[in-house]
Amino acid sequence: MTGDNGKGKQGGKAQQYGVTPQSVDFNDWYNEVVKKADLADNSPVAGAMVVRPYGSALWENIVRWLDDRFKATGHESLVFPTLIPMGFITKEADHVEGFAPELFTVNKIGTEVLAEPYVMRPTSETIIGHMWAGWLNSYRDLPFLHYQWGSVFRAELRTKAFLRTSEFYWHEGHTAHADEPEARAEVRQMLDIYHEFCRDVLALPVVRGEKTESERFAGAVATYSIEGMMRDGKALQSGTSHYLGQNFSRAFDVKYQTREQKEEFAHTTSWAISSRIIGAIIMTHGDDAGLIMPPRIAPIQVVVIPVGRKENFDEMVAEGEQLAAELRAQGVRVRVDKRDGVTNGFKYNDWELKGVPVRVELGPRDLESGVVVVKSRNADDKETLPRAEAVAGMTARLDGIHTWLLDRATEYLRSHTLEVDDYDAFKQAIENGNWVRAYHCGDADCEKAIKDDTKATTRNVPLDDAEFFSERGEGTCVRCSKPSAYGKRVIFGRQY
Repeated sequence: MTGDNGKGKQGGKAQQYGVTPQSVDFNDWYNEVVKKADLADNSPVAGAMVVRPYGSALWENIVRWLDDRFKATGHESLVFPTLIPMGFITKEADHVEGFAPELFTVNKIGTEVLAEPYVMRPTSETIIGHMWAGWLNSYRDLPFLHYQWGSVFRAELRTKAFLRTSEFYWHEGHTAHADEPEARAEVRQMLDIYHEFCRDVLALPVVRGEKTESERFAGAVATYSIEGMMRDGKALQSGTSHYLGQNFSRAFDVKYQTREQKEEFAHTTSWAISSRIIGAIIMTHGDDAGLIMPPRIAPIQVVVIPVGRKENFDEMVAEGEQLAAELRAQGVRVRVDKRDGVTNGFKYNDWELKGVPVRVELGPRDLESGVVVVKSRNADDKETLPRAEAVAGMTARLDGIHTWLLDRATEYLRSHTLEVDDYDAFKQAIENGNWVRAYHCGDADCEKAIKDDTKATTRNVPLDDAEFFSERGEGTCVRCSKPSAYGKRVIFGRQY
């Protein structure tokens, strides 16, 4: 980052901001943005990351919005231990088979070897089921609507900050119900809340749908997901909601007495969004200059940069603080960049890299003229506006950036999702970085063969009322020509 104009010797955004262009190497671009934008850093613990204050502030905003939404729908938070007895994991056969390769195991405390090891929780269905068995007696106790925030631990061979780390952060919702319809309604409610959050807060277009049997959560009867497309054409599973049936209830004896004085096992659900949603924000909205933070979740929505010489810098900082106070009165999250001894160009580039939605520059001449210079992160040009107009219009400006981000990401998703009926065309479309919509027989061996051939997996089968690609139709499997199992096209794509 050099010079007041922020451009290196070759010019252009790649040199200007010091990150590899997306078109050259998307993976390098991502890793550089995570570190240079001060979101996270490497950790001395293999496979884990250190989340820096800017990344932590973003996560806190995510937590705050979702937590308020959960409470508004009647859910209650609780806290469970990180350690789970190994015997709990093995009680549900599909569950242990699904998670066995990823478990972190604690075999001793101090020098004492444990008779039964613990595992660091990969998820909490088992220990929650154990406790529910003691809490649940009658149908009058139901539904249980619970969730917790915390860390989970899953061994990852190939780690990537926010996307795949051995320890990551999330909420996990767990609910118990008297019957299947009520449980399935809960599953859909939470999926729709995730969809609302992504669309209306994060400006992320996502496709709601049901996972194929091969892609279900271990131990679930049905798994639903929201799938987002990153700017390299890969899919990111951005949230999941599971109907667990009575599988965990039977394993942990979670039963209750019905109105008819009979014993019945509860129907349970689980649902989650994790810190990988930060990866989705980065890879959906970023450009060669770095991040573009969705305004409604951005830790800093507006940065005010006082522009002055050494002799009047303190005065301009004071004016910047006054301008920030006016913006805060409008409900805007503001930071005043008071760093001394740093060029204005460096500051501009730094905040562009961090993706702050709006930059406001205030210099002595601007102050005399009653104007400010405004630069939106998604725009190439600056605007000079009357100060009062800039302040009064800031909320509308931020909303406009949100709409721009959502429209841009939606157009990208649509234009990079191809409808295909020929297997050679399928393979070519995937290789070119697209999603494919194709009919599929539903056979697990056929699904595996497609993955082996193309590295593409089924992302989901879109729901009938999904915003994208939800129309029904009959066809034959794109690979084996057997009849479609779903009565609609399935989305395939390579994934993170």
